[in-house]
Order: sequence, then structure tokens, then C-alpha cells
Amino acid sequence: MNKITTNFSKNTFHGTEETIAAISTPFGESGIGIVRLSGPMAEPIARRLFKPKKNQSLFISHRFHHGEIIDPSNGHSVDEVLLVLMRSPKTYTREDIVEIQCHGGYLVLQKVLELALAKGARMAQPGEFTKRAFLNGRIDLTQAEAVIDLIKARTKEGIDIANQQLRGWLNKEMVSLKERLINHLSLIEAHIDFPEEEIEAIPQSQMKQDLMDSVQKLEEWVSTHEEGRVFREGISCAIIGKTNVGKSSLLNVLLKQERAIVTPIPGTTRDVIEEVLNIHGVPVRLMDTAGLRKAKDFIEQEGVKRAKERLADADLILLILDGSRELDGDDLEIILEIKEKKKIVIVNKKDLPPKVSLEEIKKRFAKDPLVSISAIKNEGVENLKEAIYSSLIHRNIRVSPEHLIVANIRHKTALTQIKEGLFNAVKGLEEGTSLEFIAFEIRSALDSLREMVGETTNEEVLNRIFDQFCIGK
Repeated sequence: MNKITTNFSKNTFHGTEETIAAISTPFGESGIGIVRLSGPMAEPIARRLFKPKKNQSLFISHRFHHGEIIDPSNGHSVDEVLLVLMRSPKTYTREDIVEIQCHGGYLVLQKVLELALAKGARMAQPGEFTKRAFLNGRIDLTQAEAVIDLIKARTKEGIDIANQQLRGWLNKEMVSLKERLINHLSLIEAHIDFPEEEIEAIPQSQMKQDLMDSVQKLEEWVSTHEEGRVFREGISCAIIGKTNVGKSSLLNVLLKQERAIVTPIPGTTRDVIEEVLNIHGVPVRLMDTAGLRKAKDFIEQEGVKRAKERLADADLILLILDGSRELDGDDLEIILEIKEKKKIVIVNKKDLPPKVSLEEIKKRFAKDPLVSISAIKNEGVENLKEAIYSSLIHRNIRVSPEHLIVANIRHKTALTQIKEGLFNAVKGLEEGTSLEFIAFEIRSALDSLREMVGETTNEEVLNRIFDQFCIGK
């Protein structure tokens, strides 16, 4: 498979001779919408379309200019705009960039984009602006991935983790590790290639200690992935139980709004209702499902079917039992079905006289958290939120340069491979293995490191990463 090498010098900014254009703001109506161009034709295209309010023969880079976009075919004004030209290399892509700030109507933006395309630009592909920033050496691949994480973040903690990566904290650690590994490898290979020369002896104890320290750091970063992934991607959480145990009431009280219809009639919820809740920075996609019982009609049967599908896919189950009624066959059937699932057991309706013993419930669910609540009176709900968070996050997460959080599975995989290579090298040094073996393991670790930051990355991986982006970023 083809490899893409991104070892660009600081003076290499062209990347491609094509100029791309796209609408960089969401479709719809808004106060402002932006059409963005990047490439060698960005400024010439802007000059053909833009008529400044004041006579200006020269654009000043990184300054706003007030004027109109004119349709060259008839001389009519399309929109009054602010235009900013940013000349390379001090731009997002390290190419010339033009951003045209229009009024945020879809037709206006589409017309400005069409004029730019007619004058020599081509439509940008998803993520192509960020891809050019990566290919032109402005950011590494981990930082490029952080851009999409920042756009998609749904909580402050998700933003913090994405910004940590975007600021290059992980990249700095990788650059430092790479330099040390290259130094070790150079010394080893000199001894292998020139055994007859009087080369300074390899300080094996110092090398072994440095590699072991690196292994421990890598283990720490890899160990943060599960929590980091939860903050980055969130979890799906299915509210499960038989009819009329209070599933919809719980959804409403968690969301603090009347999202689901609540009635005393069994089987009111027919479809799966989904909403996202922020629990201490974790995006939790709550799914209120139809009551699991033998369906009375085709519509309820479909609702039960969908509930079971969500049950199978959910990361966490909220099993609700009605504390004011004794457990029956429907409860026991549900309990058996979710036996192996990660779950929190909720005994609802604590405001009513109890008909089921909490001790009995604890015996049935010895390994699962148990919370007693009254959804209708909003009692015990904060304890439930704490239980949800504690079941997902098992450490104090603090985002800082000293505490890297690895949220991306690609990064976890690469760091694990680096760690394994260095561990094997340490083991080889301890056992007196040949220098060729030590060099091979360090080279393997370097290969994984270079692929992680995008110095050598196959085209399939790049396409998969940048296809996640929206057009215009």
C-alpha cells in the first residue's frame, strides 16, 4: 500500500496547485455565513469577484476589507460582505486563504460559492482544508484528528481533551521520545556496522533505564484511554423495565423537561425516545424504551422489538424495578435477559409503601450498583447520576500537559505497539540479547511512532480520518 511521507521543510507550503472552495458554516439561516478558498488562485479569484467600498489596488494580508461580491456576468451585486485575505505561510493550510463573510442565507452563500467555482476553484472534499494543513506540515496527524474531536465535542471535558491534543501536547511527547530513540538506535547501529572501530561503549544501564521510563509513561497514557473514549464519544444508556415502572418519568426528570409522555396506561411508550444528557462531562445518550412484556398489538410488538435492539447495543443498562409492586414474571424475564450486561439497578417509587425488599434486590445483583429513587418526586436522582458516572470513570481525570488523556483508539493502538517494542528492547538488554535484536525492536517502535503522528501513513488511514470531517473544514 502507498505510504505518504510528510517530512516537509518549513519553506514548503504549496502542497497542491489546485484551489479549493467551500461553505464553511452550517447550512440554514444565520447572521453570518463564510465561503472559504485555499490555494494559489484564492487571491486572483477574490479580486475578480470583490468590489471594495473604497478604492484599493492592493489587499493587505490578515485585514478585513468591506465591499461587495459582484457577479461578473451581469455586474450585479450578490451581497455586501467582509473579505479577509491571508497570505501563506501564516494561514491554516499554509496556502493563500480567502474568507468571504456574507449574510448567512443559503442562497447567498451558494451563489458566492458558484461564482468562485466558475472562476477556477474546485469544490473542496470533506476535511480537505485540514488535510492540507497536515500535508503542508503545519500540524501533525494527531492534531488534525483533534480538530474533528473539537467540532464534535458535546461537553466541556470533551473540548478540554480535544484542545490538549490540538495544542500539540501529545506531539511534543512523541517528538521527545523519537529523538531519544534515534540517539539510542544510532549508537547501537554504529557498533553493529563498525565493530572493528574504537567506538565509545554503549551505556547499557542508562539506555535500559531510559527505555523503561518510556515504557512506564506509555503505559500511563494507554491506561487513560477507556475514560478518554467515554468523554470523547459518550455512551449509550438504555432505560429498561416492564410497563409502568417509571421509565419515562425517569427520562423526564433526568432531562428536566417533559420529553416523554407519562400516563398510567401500560404501553404508552411505543417507540424508543433518545436524548443526550451531560453527566459530569460524560455525554450520555439516554434511550427510553417500550416496556418489555408480551405485546398486545402490532405497534407495541414493534416497540418491544426496538427496545430489545437498543438493549443489545447499549453500553450501560438502567434497569428499573417498581418498589411498590412485588417482582413478577415480566421482571424476572428481563433480569435473566440482561444478566451479563453492565447495569445499574434502580428501585423506583420509594415514595409509596414498599412491596419488595432492597436486601432481596441486593442479593440478586450483588455486583451491580443499586439506587433507590422516586422519579415522580425527584428523590435520589442525583445519587443515580453519581452511580452512572462512577460506573464509567474510575479515576480523577485532570487535563494538563503533565496528564495526557488518550481518547482515540488509533492512538492507543500505536502507543501500545511502541510500548511493546521498547519493552522487548529492555528485556533484550537484561538478557544480553544481540544488538541486532535490540535495534530491530527500537526501529519497530519508531515505525509505530511515525505512523501515529503521520510521518509515514498509508492513504487508506488518511482517507478514513478526513472523511469524518464536514466539507469546509
